[in-house]
Amino acid sequence: MSLLSFLDYAGVALFAATGALAASRKQLDLIGFLFLAAVTGIGGGTLRDIVLGRVPVFWVLNPTYIIICAVVGVLFFFTAHLFESRYRLLLWLDAVGLSAYCVMGAAKGMAATGSPTVAIVTGALTATFGGILRDLLANEPSVLLRPEIYVTASLVGAGVFTAANATMMPLYVSAGLGVIAAFAVRGGALWFGWTFPTYRHRPGRHPDDVM
Repeated sequence: MSLLSFLDYAGVALFAATGALAASRKQLDLIGFLFLAAVTGIGGGTLRDIVLGRVPVFWVLNPTYIIICAVVGVLFFFTAHLFESRYRLLLWLDAVGLSAYCVMGAAKGMAATGSPTVAIVTGALTATFGGILRDLLANEPSVLLRPEIYVTASLVGAGVFTAANATMMPLYVSAGLGVIAAFAVRGGALWFGWTFPTYRHRPGRHPDDVM
C-alpha cells in the first residue's frame, strides 16, 4: 500500500469514527451510526472529487471506503460507552483525521491540476467538509464556530505539503511534514486554546430596523 493510499484510508476511518461518536452522543440506533460514520468519512473526499471533476467519485470506484466506514460505525456502536469524554475524543480524532486528509486532498488536487493553489484549497475542503456535515446532521456545535483554530490548520498542512513537494522532496517526507504541521496547529489550538482575534465592532442592524 502506498503512503497516499494509507493516508486516504486512515483519514476516512478517523473521520468515520468521529461521525460514530457524534451518533453515540445523540443515542442513535445502528443505522444512525452507519449513516453518520459514512457521511463524515467520505464527505470531504466526495466534495473534492466533484470540484475536480473526478466522477465517479472515489468511493464508487473503490467501495472499500464504504466498508471501512461501516466497520467503524459498528465498532463504535458497541464500544462508544467505554470512553468517558466522547466529545473531547471526537475533537482529537477529528484533528488527526484533518491532518491526514489535508495532505491527501492536496496531493490529489496537485495531481489533477498541477496548481499549488488548487492543491491547498482541495486539501482544506477534503479535511474539513466531512466534519462540517457531521456537526450539521448531528446538531452538534459546529467545529467552524468553535473559538480554536480549525480550517487554518488544514490550510497550513496542505501548504507545507505542497511547498515541500515543489522542492522535489521525497513523497514520504513531504507528506510527513504536512501531517505534522497540520496536527501541530490544530492540536496546539485544542491544547492551548489558540485563536485568532475576533470581530469586535458593533453587530449589524436587525432586519426590522432597516428602512
